[in-house]
Amino acid sequence: MQDGRAPRIRNRAPAAIQITAEQLLREAQERQESTFRAPKQRVEDFEELHEYRGRKRKEFEERVRRTRGSIKEWTQYANWEASQNEFDRSRSIFERALDVDPRSVQLWLSYTEMELKSRNVQHARNLFDRAVTLLPRVDQLWYKYVYLEELLQNVPGARQVFERWMQWEPDDKAWQAYIKMEERYDESDRASVIYERWIAVRPDPRVWVKWAKFEEERGKLDKAREVFQTALQFFGDEEEQVEKAQAVFNAFAKMETRLKEYERARVIYKFALSRLPRSKSANLYAAYTKFEKQHGTRSIVESTVLGKRRIQYEDEVSQDGRNYDVWFDYVRLEEGGLRTLREEGGTKEEEDAATERVRDVYERAVAHVPPGQEKRHWRRYIFLWLEYALFEEIETKDYDRARQVYRTVLNLVPHKQFTFAKLWIMAARFEIRQLNLTAARKMLGTAIGMCPKESLFKGYIQLEMDLREFDRVRTLYEKYLEYDPTNSAAWIKYAELETALEDFTRAEAIFELGVSQASLSMPEILWKAYIDFEVDEQGDREKTRSLYERLVVLSGHHKVWISYAEFEGSSIPLPRAMREEEEDDDAEPRVVAGDPELSRQVFERGYKDLKVKGLKAERAALLESWKAFEQEHGSESDLAKVEGMMPIIGRKQHVDKETGQVVEDWELVFADDEREANPRSFKFLQMAHAWKQSQAKKPGGSGILSGFTPATSSVPESAQNDDVRMEDRREQDDSHSDVASSDGE
Repeated sequence: MQDGRAPRIRNRAPAAIQITAEQLLREAQERQESTFRAPKQRVEDFEELHEYRGRKRKEFEERVRRTRGSIKEWTQYANWEASQNEFDRSRSIFERALDVDPRSVQLWLSYTEMELKSRNVQHARNLFDRAVTLLPRVDQLWYKYVYLEELLQNVPGARQVFERWMQWEPDDKAWQAYIKMEERYDESDRASVIYERWIAVRPDPRVWVKWAKFEEERGKLDKAREVFQTALQFFGDEEEQVEKAQAVFNAFAKMETRLKEYERARVIYKFALSRLPRSKSANLYAAYTKFEKQHGTRSIVESTVLGKRRIQYEDEVSQDGRNYDVWFDYVRLEEGGLRTLREEGGTKEEEDAATERVRDVYERAVAHVPPGQEKRHWRRYIFLWLEYALFEEIETKDYDRARQVYRTVLNLVPHKQFTFAKLWIMAARFEIRQLNLTAARKMLGTAIGMCPKESLFKGYIQLEMDLREFDRVRTLYEKYLEYDPTNSAAWIKYAELETALEDFTRAEAIFELGVSQASLSMPEILWKAYIDFEVDEQGDREKTRSLYERLVVLSGHHKVWISYAEFEGSSIPLPRAMREEEEDDDAEPRVVAGDPELSRQVFERGYKDLKVKGLKAERAALLESWKAFEQEHGSESDLAKVEGMMPIIGRKQHVDKETGQVVEDWELVFADDEREANPRSFKFLQMAHAWKQSQAKKPGGSGILSGFTPATSSVPESAQNDDVRMEDRREQDDSHSDVASSDGE
């Protein structure tokens, strides 16, 4: 297209002859134009050769004149002259180029390469000599020079070149090359001298290690040890120098290990590790651990592994000092080491040192106080203090120090914002173990006065219970209930205490006071405990009945009605006064039988109450319990009556207010509700059910009317045969309308 756009494809049908990508590439290669190549020129005589050389020289001269600083042009010019065997001219051109840039390494290399290709060895030597004199810091020129001399089997000349080079103190590769050359010609003593000179120039640890390994490989073990010892004397005993010389210590110990001098190796490792902090000797510790695993005893291996793990924990806590989980692991490590030392019978000094290490870790850990005044930040931190106190009490038997730990942490916690009941209780129990009961009570009293909380009361009460101080327990329960009168569990525990002490009048008074509170956290458990007390302990049916009556007035829950009815129908123990008169250890306890009729009356009252409140699911649950009761205690007529009251499950259509669509819901249909709402339709349904039951008695019949199933729970589990049930429901609606029209006529 002329406007640059792609042509419009009108026919998109596939071509009759298809081609492959390989064909396209092959055709593109074939259609490429060949690159321009200069024609080959044949020289027939010297006159033409002279003319050709003159023309080329003129071209080269023009090019170097235009780009005088381009070493590439000079090199091409000189190499062309060399190709014409005009070596003098080539040397002249190289010299002219060196006048332009005498520090060009590539130019010197090209110059020497030209001389070597033309076998002018002496010229090449002279050039290398000039080059290294002018550029002594260029290692490539020295390497080429040495290689030339060694290639010519001029070892003394190569050694002289190296000596000139070493005067400039080159890098390690140059020294290594010099040593390798001497090794190739079995001049080990010369190589050792070179190592010594190398050390004098650059006393790095790795150079010392290379020298010692060299002496070991050639069998000079005493010399190797002398090298290592000289190195250690050179670096000294200061921490910074020892840290720098870790490689020397490691290599020295490994050499002694290879020579099976295990004690010498162990001494070397311990000497280095004793002068280095744990955080800076991880690699050396790893090597020492590996050595002890291979050649040490069990105790030594364990202590070595312990040291290695210390380094790991030190690194972690240095990065985050408030990572209390790491501190816990660190403390357990040190405590485990102390216990192991005691089991293996360590000396008194060793045990004291291990104990101080544990204390040091604890002190460092508790020094990292959590930031802010939020309790969630303090939860893990407090356990560090508790573990510290238990360690001092149990492991070291230092009770004064343990008491000081408890006092310090109690002063540290901001009790006005939050507190930890476990901390107060453990401190008090520690004082009790030290037979200091007054201090323990004073401590817990201070805690309750400063920062009362439920767990503190529970802990203090349990402590006094263990001491059998029941008067104090009563006082604490009174304080507890003054602090939180809505706590149902506290009322129950207080009453249970009085029951255990057989002060039933106080227990009943406590229950009565508890249920009379305006608000309770869980009133149902308090009422249940009160009723169980009256039934099991007192055996007072009238009192229990009055409690149920009060409870159904307060709550009216269907479970209360069910429990009330079951109570009326069940047996209870004799009243306490009668039990005390007829007390006999061998005889079985007598009971007072229940009254099923009273139970039915309660069921009926509950059913009516739930019906008035419109609670269909609760009515169904109550009927299920009533039915189970009648199955156990009632007659067939009583059971049939309850079964007649059982609801059936139906479906009801209504319009959803949010979506505007017709939806179906399951609902429970009670017989008495239908009787009151639609008496005529209910009579018709009764006739339908009777007919259906008569059909069920025939072979293959079903006793349940289509569209209705007996309700077994407050909510149906599944809905099966939906189409059939909808059809039956339509038939019932039609039947209702027919009955209504016939009545109207």
